[in-house]
Amino acid sequence: MAESNEHQPLTEAVYYILLALHTPMHGYGVMQFTKEISNGRLSLGPGTLYGAIKTMLERGWIQALETEADSRKKEYEITLAGRKVVQNEIDRLQELVKNGNSITRGE
Repeated sequence: MAESNEHQPLTEAVYYILLALHTPMHGYGVMQFTKEISNGRLSLGPGTLYGAIKTMLERGWIQALETEADSRKKEYEITLAGRKVVQNEIDRLQELVKNGNSITRGE
C-alpha cells in the first residue's frame, strides 16, 4: 500500500521534482527544469533524483508513463496524490512567510 505522508514538509529537491512533473518528463528533463526554475541554486545529481523518484513512486505521488519497448528513457508525471502534497507544501510555506512577515515587520 502506498504511503501518503502528504502533510510532512518536503525537501527542496522533492518539491521541485513534483513541480517539474506537472508536465510529463524524463529524469534529465527534471534535472534541467529544477536547475532553471531555481536559478541554478539547486542542481540535482542522478543519485538524488532517482532516489527521490523511487520514493515518490512508492508513495503514489508520481507515476511512470508507458514507453515504447525500445526506449530507455522513462517519463514520469505527478498524480492527484502528488498534487495534494504540493498544495499542502505551498500552504505550509505561505504560513511560514506570513508568520515571519508579521513578526519582522512589526519590529
